[in-house]
Amino acid sequence: MYAQPVLYSYFRSSCSWRVRIVLALKGIDYETMPINLIKDGGQQSTMALSPQFSKEFQTLNPMKQVPALKIDGITIGQSLAIMEYLEETRPIPRLLPQDPQKKAIVRMISDLIASGIQPLQNLSVLNQVGQENQMPWAQRAITSGFNGESLLLSAVQSDFSEE
Repeated sequence: MYAQPVLYSYFRSSCSWRVRIVLALKGIDYETMPINLIKDGGQQSTMALSPQFSKEFQTLNPMKQVPALKIDGITIGQSLAIMEYLEETRPIPRLLPQDPQKKAIVRMISDLIASGIQPLQNLSVLNQVGQENQMPWAQRAITSGFNGESLLLSAVQSDFSEE
């Protein structure tokens, strides 16, 4: 028997939110280990928040990103990988349709968000464009992604009406 799962998370991280939602949907109890992504650049630990760039956290997740989930004797980083693991090891309730084509569409939509929209609003990316350009640059990139996502969802909406 393994210990209770531990989710290394930051409360404002959309990637961490995805995992917290799936853990809740599947009824999985877990402990949260907060990782501070902005306090002192994530370098120093305060108020029991573990530093993002510490050697300890890098050992758990070499990318030094949240979320990371310790579960079943392994540590998994990246929200989609965590969600897929949970779906495969705890299939009830189902997150994905059983039909392979519908499952591929759900994965495509998820990948578009996780790879094409969400990273553009990450602090590590926004810090590269400069403080004065962050908001307009992020808004343009995210709006473009959501417009594409909206077209994709409209095209497949009827395919999922019976799931």
